Amino acid sequence: MSDELWKREEIESPCVKICVVHPEARICTGCLRSIDEITTWSRMTPETRREIMDALPDRRASIQKRRGGRAARLARDG
Repeated sequence: MSDELWKREEIESPCVKICVVHPEARICTGCLRSIDEITTWSRMTPETRREIMDALPDRRASIQKRRGGRAARLARDG
């Protein structure tokens, strides 16, 4: 038996272990990836992951906009 430990290359990930999907934007509020991106992340090429990583900062604005609070919710639901 070998003393060498099995190791793997970890895939670069923006995950911050805050997994909450924004109800309107449909992206994770922690890492800003879509559900599809999260699901297929480990099978993506490094180039595809890098493209997504580069796009993530622009996504923050889509979930930080004030949605209008209670009044907007009542108007939307009513």
